[in-house]
Amino acid sequence: MFDGFIKVAAATPKIRVADCEYNADAIIALMNEAEACGVNILVFPELCVTGYTCHDLFYQKTLLDGAKAALLRIVKASEGSDMLVTVGCPLVFNNKLYNCAAVLQNGDVLGVVPKKFLPNYNEFYEMRQFTAAPAEDGFYTIDIGGALCAFGTNIVFSCEDIPELQFAVEICEDLWAPEPPSIKLALDGATIIANLSASNETIGKDMYRRELVSGQSARLLCGYIYASAGDGESTQDLVFGGKRMIAENGAVLAESELFTTGLTINEIDIHKMALERRRNTSFQVNAEVREVWFGMKPRETALTRKFEPRPFVPSQEGEKAKRCRDILTMQAHGLSKRIEHTNCKTIVVGISGGLDSCLALLVCVEAMKLLNRPNSDIITITMPCFGTTKRTKSNAEKLCNILGTDLRVIDISDSVWQHFKDIGQDESIHDVTYENCQARERTQVLMDVANKDGGMVIGTGDLSELALGWATYNGDHMSMYGVNSSVPKTLVRHIVYFYAQTCGSEELKSVLLDIFNTPVSPELIPPKDGEISQITEDLVGPYELHDFFLYNGIRWAFPPKKVFRLAKAAFAGEFDDQIILKWMKTFYRRFFSQQFKRSCLPDGVKVGSVTLSPRGDWRMPSDAQAALWLKELDEITDNE
Repeated sequence: MFDGFIKVAAATPKIRVADCEYNADAIIALMNEAEACGVNILVFPELCVTGYTCHDLFYQKTLLDGAKAALLRIVKASEGSDMLVTVGCPLVFNNKLYNCAAVLQNGDVLGVVPKKFLPNYNEFYEMRQFTAAPAEDGFYTIDIGGALCAFGTNIVFSCEDIPELQFAVEICEDLWAPEPPSIKLALDGATIIANLSASNETIGKDMYRRELVSGQSARLLCGYIYASAGDGESTQDLVFGGKRMIAENGAVLAESELFTTGLTINEIDIHKMALERRRNTSFQVNAEVREVWFGMKPRETALTRKFEPRPFVPSQEGEKAKRCRDILTMQAHGLSKRIEHTNCKTIVVGISGGLDSCLALLVCVEAMKLLNRPNSDIITITMPCFGTTKRTKSNAEKLCNILGTDLRVIDISDSVWQHFKDIGQDESIHDVTYENCQARERTQVLMDVANKDGGMVIGTGDLSELALGWATYNGDHMSMYGVNSSVPKTLVRHIVYFYAQTCGSEELKSVLLDIFNTPVSPELIPPKDGEISQITEDLVGPYELHDFFLYNGIRWAFPPKKVFRLAKAAFAGEFDDQIILKWMKTFYRRFFSQQFKRSCLPDGVKVGSVTLSPRGDWRMPSDAQAALWLKELDEITDNE
């Protein structure tokens, strides 16, 4: 439970219709299995104590008495455990029969939630036996084995030890209704919602049901546990698949195959949900809630869920291709609008032979297609200097010639030498002045050519560089429109690769793939034996790690210790713990110290969930201190 992770499970026992003792044994067996797995919240299907398909047997007192006795056995079996268990059972209240979910823990029933919406169409006829939950939200109580507990649909079970853990329940059809109870329950504070279901299988229903669960968890910014009836239910007219799902904010973390029994286990991050609710101003929490309190001692949660090491890059090839295509389209439309608005005659882009400038040029080409303008209206300028290698210069020129741009080669060496002389810089000292003089000279050339030819300078810097401040202030940091400003480096690579694979030209593909395979470098230090001597990732760290830190530490605002824990899980076998920690410290130091560069960024279109534009998602004082974050990382070092 540390770091907000709550281990949850959806369970489908193999039952026998109307055999309550047998079903109690099956439920208790799965409870014991879940306890051994460290589960904190366990959800069983609708009416699993009796079976959903008892039909008119629900009128029989013998069945109802057997169900209540079985429920009490299950309650007794929960003694000594603080695992929250939710079981479906028919219960009589005020001489009416209700389809209920009993929430129990450590030998007590904490509360009983009746089903609100009873299906009475097609193959369903629940109104024949059951009564819908009381329309008015009252403070009702029900007697379970001589103990009174809360009864109603308006109950939120709140943990005394973990403030963000608030649990609520709805039952099957409740989710399919136009206004599910979970809406109000989430607005009452519930961060995890359970659905006890008995959903039969028909063709196409599984996909629709998955979309419902995923969509509800996204809409309500919550975790959602779905457990449906399966093996053992009557197949007289229907078949039940035992579907189990665990979702979090729109993402399905785990799901079972159809027609299986047992446990589906994963971890829901309630801290993540709490953050999203704080961030989302349209999520208005209600003041009135009927809370039932319970205790759950915080303890370490073993993580089984997968954490993507490259969170900006989809793992599935089809999804990856679609994201690359969509981002290119958004970038091109953003740029085309700016070109139209400014009525510029040309657009000017500096081409280095690296990934970022390559992507920026491809975006320019796509924008010109949208505007029905020739690529010759794109002025591409390559500006070799002290660090330029033959490989990058050749690739830059080939790329521009293949695309038919107005290519200009302007060697800036003499200009930089003159500048060194003007400011008294020793050219044998390869310090930050030596490097930045070149970057600023290149920007001056681009800006002046744009003025001369009625153009607009297109920025090439990407989101990862902005996070690290890996840009020369008033050098490559500046442009008139930054097309890559919200595209992280790990995704830049894939977009260039995608373009290479889909461009339809073998000549263009060959150049793009060589650029794709070129080490990332600003090329501001002279080459060694003709090869790039200045590798960016040797200096600031692997971009895979920095993009991971950016996504989890900034987008999700996780504390450094949690980011470190997730990074260890995500990069196991790829980076060792000390390497991760080293570059995390670099990330936080640079992120805080370089905010001043982000405070005056050029315009640029947002394409994903993360952007550092001061006019968009990120507002931060340029003189904020990183002390608290670095202290937390130092504590990790001390503990190890």
